[in-house]
Amino acid sequence: MANGGPVLHGFPHLDLVRASITALYRRLSYDTVQTFAASVAPVDVAFGDTEDLYLGAQRVARELVRHYRLPDARMIIGFRGMSHAASVELAAGPEYFIELNDRFRTHRRDIGAALAHEVMHVYLHRLGLSFPGTRDNEILTDTAATYLGAGWLLLDAYREDGASSQKLGYLTPEEFGYVLAKRAFLFGEDPSVWFTSPQAYTAYTKGADRARRDERQPPLSAAGWAGRRRYAKDRRSAQESVRGDAPGGAWGHARERRPPGVQPDVPYVFTPDGRGPLRVSFPCPTCHQRIRVPVRGRVRARCGLCRTVLECDT
Repeated sequence: MANGGPVLHGFPHLDLVRASITALYRRLSYDTVQTFAASVAPVDVAFGDTEDLYLGAQRVARELVRHYRLPDARMIIGFRGMSHAASVELAAGPEYFIELNDRFRTHRRDIGAALAHEVMHVYLHRLGLSFPGTRDNEILTDTAATYLGAGWLLLDAYREDGASSQKLGYLTPEEFGYVLAKRAFLFGEDPSVWFTSPQAYTAYTKGADRARRDERQPPLSAAGWAGRRRYAKDRRSAQESVRGDAPGGAWGHARERRPPGVQPDVPYVFTPDGRGPLRVSFPCPTCHQRIRVPVRGRVRARCGLCRTVLECDT
């Protein structure tokens, strides 16, 4: 929890965020992800100044348990002084002990944000889904909470001005915005109407811009002129490399390899396929699982993981 200190910005964890979205789809399935089409409603996690601290925290926790579909889980909430925003004891259940930073005694509007993260820890624990290392696992938790409809609370808890700052979670504000935009594109919702923090809205727009770029990368038909021109050049280089190698050469056995001249930062990779057509591999803009299609002009592909239908010009 950043409290008065500098807030990290940008997209330093973007690869891990994308891997987290892929892992969610693989573990939950497309059908289960679709059951989270409705986000947590602001009215259900609002916390009045006159509401009893402990009863209110228990009420918000129950709402998040309901949202994450953990009907047999009970959250017991306490408060104590700590450096982090909150912590949860991941036992066998059905009772889980969550401790919140004493700061939330007076900053009650952000209790829902802290609980969204901690209850997601319980959800992922029960799924058996985790990443190695504390930092990577926390980023997975932030991403999952946001993609499944409760993480807008974490972004709304971000506030920054010349005198102070506050941010909850391990993602940057822009990365929260990126995941929120991915969810918004999938379910057709507009989370920006729920923000009470103007800084959250700014971060969301920046994240949404970055998310839209995923849908405009070649070989997708929506790619811009510059991307299409670069793709054509890289495709020509790949085709020349395939023709120039003898049978059994490096390209003959490569699973995925960039031909000479193809930049390492592009999302697509060309793959020789024996005597068949050259193929191109690229990430699905929705779930980021890699898709492999033949290089033969206009192609319609369907992602086997998230079922997104993609119009491609290979």
